[in-house]
Parts: sequence; C-alpha cells; structure tokens
Amino acid sequence: MDPTTIALILLIIGAVLLIAEALSPGVFLVIPGAVLVILGIAGWISPDFLTTIYAPIVGVIVAVPVTAATLVLYKRLGRPEPPSTTVTDSLVGRTGKVIAPTSPDDLKGKVRIGSDIWSARSDVPISEEEEVVVVHAEGVHVKVERVEEGTQ
Repeated sequence: MDPTTIALILLIIGAVLLIAEALSPGVFLVIPGAVLVILGIAGWISPDFLTTIYAPIVGVIVAVPVTAATLVLYKRLGRPEPPSTTVTDSLVGRTGKVIAPTSPDDLKGKVRIGSDIWSARSDVPISEEEEVVVVHAEGVHVKVERVEEGTQ
C-alpha cells in the first residue's frame, strides 16, 4: 500500500476518534486520535516517515503530553460536586411544582422541589404543573398543598 494512502487513513481514523470524543467526552479517544492525526500529517508531508523507526517514537512523544493535558482538562471539567443532603424538616415551607398528580391515598404523586424530585401526597387531588408548598415531610415523602391554600 502506498505510504501516502496509509497517512490519509491514519488522518481519517484520528479525526473520527477526535469527533467521537467530542460527542461523548470522557472516553479518552482524544489520545489515540491526536497521535493518529499527528502521524497522518507527518506521513502526508513526508511519506517515507511512516516506515522509519521515528514514527513510533513520535507517536509516544505525542501521546505523553496529550495524555497529561487530557487528564488535567478532564479533572477540571469534571470536578465532583459534594453530594446534596436534605433534611426533610428543611423542606417544610418550600415551594415546588407537581410533575405527577398527587392524591390523599397514595404516594404516586411527584413534586420537583429545587432540583430534587420527591414522592408526594396531598389532602385533595392536585394535577401536574400546579405550584405547591410543602406542609409536612417524612423520610423521602412530602405532603403538599396548593400554593394559594398553603402558607408561603
């Protein structure tokens, strides 16, 4: 196979890996993608380069800093947030929106309070999208009333 064709294939595979990493970050495809793109460009400029001992050496020389930079970048981008803990008593008085209808007899109702979703019940049926206020909380369940009925 012609060395220029091999360089083009390396360049295309590297580009595909870089695009895949951009679409699904965190898979670390940027490392082999960058190495293949660099080797493909070098092979395109100097076709005989890919058949020398220098090609794998350049691959390693490129892989080391790209790996380090990727790890640093992902560490900054993916800083873990501390887990949120909510004491149920702190929910009383907070408002939210019903995302699954509530009723007096079951806990199938769901309410979004801030960014969390809670199982909910109410003394009267409350339909989706209505604003509610928490009047009681126990465990992972809350009792809610419509905002106009409850106190804010």
